[in-house]
Amino acid sequence: MDGLNPFDQAIMAGVQQACHNLVTDAVFPVITYLGEKGLFWIALALGLVIFGKKRGWRQWGVLMLAAMAAGLLVGELGMKNLVCRPRPFQDYPGFAQLLIPPPSGFSFPSGHTCASFGAATVIFWKDRRWGGGALGLAALIGFSRVFLFVHYPTDVLAGALLGVLCGLGAVALGKRLFAGSWRAWLGGK
Repeated sequence: MDGLNPFDQAIMAGVQQACHNLVTDAVFPVITYLGEKGLFWIALALGLVIFGKKRGWRQWGVLMLAAMAAGLLVGELGMKNLVCRPRPFQDYPGFAQLLIPPPSGFSFPSGHTCASFGAATVIFWKDRRWGGGALGLAALIGFSRVFLFVHYPTDVLAGALLGVLCGLGAVALGKRLFAGSWRAWLGGK
């Protein structure tokens, strides 16, 4: 992996050499599909919008969708097309066996990671217990992208940071738009 920054190079090589076995090769493709197009998080958010009124979760589902939409606009439509970074399997063909079909598009930042951390940040703001689990799943989805050799570690870190910022931005926007009724609108938080 000549020409790669030392941080990405060390992590990519370490993950590819030390983390692959029969179990992880079966599990991480499944985990990565949880982040595919944000569908798991979108389904969760819509479930909260539809069924979350009783426990005060409905509005938080809306904020999750807003965070993911912001990440899509900034990350997928903006940053990816400005940076135009090829994916690791494109830069280093044959270095690692792909365990999933090769994704299209550019690598930086990781959209799977951005959507996951955007949604998980909103959940964490509402409920630390559920949010901790959501952030753990988001981290696993991000790691799976490096494990599967479809993103560099810096792509995942940038996606996580962008996702957290979009999540916090969605919560702040919710506070501003509904300043007079924030507590009632967001179920008492």
